[in-house]
Amino acid sequence: MTLDVAWADRWARLSAERIAASKDELTELDRQIGDGDHGENLDRGYRAVVAKLDVTQTPEQIGDVLKLVATTLMSSVGGASGPLYGTAYLRAAKVTGLAELDAQGVVALLEGALEGITARGKAVVGEKTMVDAWQPAVDAAEAAAHDGATTVEVLDAAARAARAGAEATVPLVATKGRASYLGERSADHQDPGATSTAILLEAARDAAADVRGAA
Repeated sequence: MTLDVAWADRWARLSAERIAASKDELTELDRQIGDGDHGENLDRGYRAVVAKLDVTQTPEQIGDVLKLVATTLMSSVGGASGPLYGTAYLRAAKVTGLAELDAQGVVALLEGALEGITARGKAVVGEKTMVDAWQPAVDAAEAAAHDGATTVEVLDAAARAARAGAEATVPLVATKGRASYLGERSADHQDPGATSTAILLEAARDAAADVRGAA
């Protein structure tokens, strides 16, 4: 199956639900190694996204939904996460100016998002950032698509890899961002940005299943 605008809309709304449900967890993770506002900031941003979707005429292209998410997060989310996620969605929007996405289109979306994050944050794998979840997600998605996986299977591979990547940040010592100020004390804590990445990619997968079930 291909994914359409209904999926993109459902992904944004489900992301808001999942972030709201995980707000306290994300805030606590960020309190341990950051400013302690990651959950609150993202929750505010995604609530604004849903409010904007509610008053916006349904777009024809997936990229239009992603651009709406991008601009809304950039204008309503403080700290580093707003610009990082905003740029991720904006880069993804540029490669999804389509009514539907196949498996390779999903890979292109995820690759675009990762390119946006790395261009903005200058981080690489191993520095205890959201890239530690995004890079394995992209790698897994590429491998799945190469093996002939469906769109949902590609998203599932990405979501699982992102969750594993987030969990793998626990022993890492942060060398990027605010957590790097803690040095060795940043070890033994899971990175909040990598964790929210996993939540958002799980929402992307589950949104695809929801739309398929409703069809």
